[in-house]
Amino acid sequence: MKGIVSKVALGVAGTGMAVAVAAVAIGPRVSEWYDGRHQEQATYDTGSQAKAERRSMPTWLPDNASSVKYLMSTTGDDRLLRATLPDGRLPSGCTTGLPGKSAHSVPMSLKAGWFPEGVAAKASGSCGHYNVTLTGNQLYAWQDGAAVQAALRAERPTKH
Repeated sequence: MKGIVSKVALGVAGTGMAVAVAAVAIGPRVSEWYDGRHQEQATYDTGSQAKAERRSMPTWLPDNASSVKYLMSTTGDDRLLRATLPDGRLPSGCTTGLPGKSAHSVPMSLKAGWFPEGVAAKASGSCGHYNVTLTGNQLYAWQDGAAVQAALRAERPTKH
């Protein structure tokens, strides 16, 4: 009887170790899959192509922008955008400076190798609900879903 109990205990311990090793080895990949499954990423040759193919693309993006890269959350309003602007100026309708407010943070849920870290500290204006910065002719724009929802609530008149 004592031998059977020892074998069962060894089997349970071995199974536990195998599960622990599998969790350590597979866990990060499962986490990346889970986080990434609510995101869509796309690349477009021009701004006009991007706007024609994706309804969520901001209308302020110039048609003649090139090398457009876009990452969005499918479960909210978080967005990252990079585009090359031929004239190196903010699109019309955008404003320089952030009067009376600070830049909202870049959504932590979105990461892309083409979108630089620390860009929020360089925010130089806004286009719609996006904060933007222009480095040479590279436009970087980001939209934080929570900030967008707060702004939309503030814009709506309160009902009594």
